[in-house]
Amino acid sequence: MVVGFGTSSEITGKNKQDSQFASATDFEQVHQQLADNFKDLQDPRGKQGVLHPFISIVMIALLATIGGATGWEDIETYGVSHQSWLSSFLQLPFGIPSADTYRRLFERISPKEFECSFNSWLNSLVLDLGAQVIPIDGKTLKGSYDRNQEQSALHMVSAWASKHRLFLGQIKVDDKSNEITAIPALLSLLDISGCIITIDAFAFST
Repeated sequence: MVVGFGTSSEITGKNKQDSQFASATDFEQVHQQLADNFKDLQDPRGKQGVLHPFISIVMIALLATIGGATGWEDIETYGVSHQSWLSSFLQLPFGIPSADTYRRLFERISPKEFECSFNSWLNSLVLDLGAQVIPIDGKTLKGSYDRNQEQSALHMVSAWASKHRLFLGQIKVDDKSNEITAIPALLSLLDISGCIITIDAFAFST
């Protein structure tokens, strides 16, 4: 079982705990912030037979993945086990969506639009949490090469808010380039003014 995902009896107790936090959340403010960050992500569904709000499906899937979900069923389980807390800032008129609902939606949304909206949301969290130190790290993805297609392994440069253990974004290093040229492109995607950027043993301020 994924860490943080409880059994049915544990879920009941967790929902009781979650309800204690519901009144402390400004529903309208949080929901509007989410709507602003994901305004450029188009809902691919038609108008007929739509039960669950678009932003609610997207956010539950994101939060579940951050919490360790590795599949559509995990996402549904996460939603059920955290329903009271999620309802404090998301509209859930018909409860938690099913696993198939997440799958059908994410098969159809634009990856590029999703990436931009996700980065916007992360940037807003950085500002709200006051994250200060942003390490930049480059990694080669294991098993990403393809000898038959003469494709070299993918090399990614990522940015993190170390204090809050928050992933901020990443960008692929071009095959004929290196991390030095990829880092400025990554930083241009992030709103990190005033933060300290660290690259290996070096650091500089923005």
